[in-house]
Amino acid sequence: MSPSLAIISLFLSLVAAQTPGKLPEVHPKLDTYKCTVKEGCKSQRTAVVLDSGSHPIYQAKATNLGCGDWGNGPNKTVCPDEATCAKNCIIDGIGNYADYGVTTKKDAVLLNMYGKNGVASPRIYLLAEGEKKYEMIKLTGAELSFDVDVSKLPCGMNGALYFSEMEAAGGQSKLNPGGAAYGTGYCDAQCFVTPWVNGVGNVNASGICCNELDIWEANKRSTSVAPHTCSKPGLYKCTGTECGATGVCDKNGCTNNPYAAGDKSYYGPGLKVDTNKPFTVVTQFPAKAGVLQEVKRLYIQNGKVMANANINVTGPMNDEYCTKNGASKFMSEGAMKGMGESMSRGMVLAMSIWWDEGGFMNWLDTGNAGPCNATEGDPKVVVKVEPAPAVTFSAIKWGEIGSTYSNKIKNQHPW
Repeated sequence: MSPSLAIISLFLSLVAAQTPGKLPEVHPKLDTYKCTVKEGCKSQRTAVVLDSGSHPIYQAKATNLGCGDWGNGPNKTVCPDEATCAKNCIIDGIGNYADYGVTTKKDAVLLNMYGKNGVASPRIYLLAEGEKKYEMIKLTGAELSFDVDVSKLPCGMNGALYFSEMEAAGGQSKLNPGGAAYGTGYCDAQCFVTPWVNGVGNVNASGICCNELDIWEANKRSTSVAPHTCSKPGLYKCTGTECGATGVCDKNGCTNNPYAAGDKSYYGPGLKVDTNKPFTVVTQFPAKAGVLQEVKRLYIQNGKVMANANINVTGPMNDEYCTKNGASKFMSEGAMKGMGESMSRGMVLAMSIWWDEGGFMNWLDTGNAGPCNATEGDPKVVVKVEPAPAVTFSAIKWGEIGSTYSNKIKNQHPW
């Protein structure tokens, strides 16, 4: 996600718990596709789960009280140690995801900024068939494609689709019996402090780090792709300076943004990629001998294939590109090789919708990054422009390079 601390506003109200309560969890089903060049794409009956922090959470002996707030460790009174935390803190299942802004239909998922009781800002993860573990997607040497509708995301909004090196079971254990089925185990390259680590009480208030691949952060005015490397594999608990800008993870990422690259007529309402209408995003990850070489992006709309705007200006998004564009931390923490190693181990697909109360999403769509002014991203302004912000992701496919879009389209390949 954004390197800015402004994303803190997304999580301020989040808490988490480990022991499942009596209310059942009912995951919305979402068809996704695994593809090969030879056999095409085959659907699978996957599902989505809301992050554990969005679930109803309360103290076992004081049901009107939570167990901790994002940005801190858990409540010390009810969580003096990990085992007591698990006993004292309850997480209930969610029976109706629509109340939390999430609905699915076949292979499409709609994320609404607002839910039944106000701002929901949902973040969901893809569950494998069986709904007990996350789908572990391995993209080194492969490609990912999806359709997206950002027409209801004005300046200041972010509809994100990205990957995190979470554990398949979400840290499921004796102290975290719910695991992935309850959305536990989140981590990213920002190394934020949360009440739990893999569903276990974060009694030492450690930061939670892991490799992060931001495939898609966008609204209708601007878009960005940014891999973030970490020097530690998997989920890592950081302390002190390890969690900061000079620590174990690259917080800024190696960023690619068409507007910032100089093509201001490429992406936006009525432009080459017309964000008033749905379009397909294809991201490829070519590899040699299992080592990630670069990140390639193309768009498909109205049957036309378009290479990323800046490919002829900056060249491919590889280590040379990242070095030239000042992504020194990305390079020092593993570069493309390190990012590819994380992708080869398997990462979890996350999707979210959020706004930025602290920084108005300026890092994404203002100044050099996009055409929005410095105050358009204020949530109070956002809802005047679009009272019901939402994003739809659909037709999520992954597999061999060249396998996720049709032969007719491939004949127009821009490279």
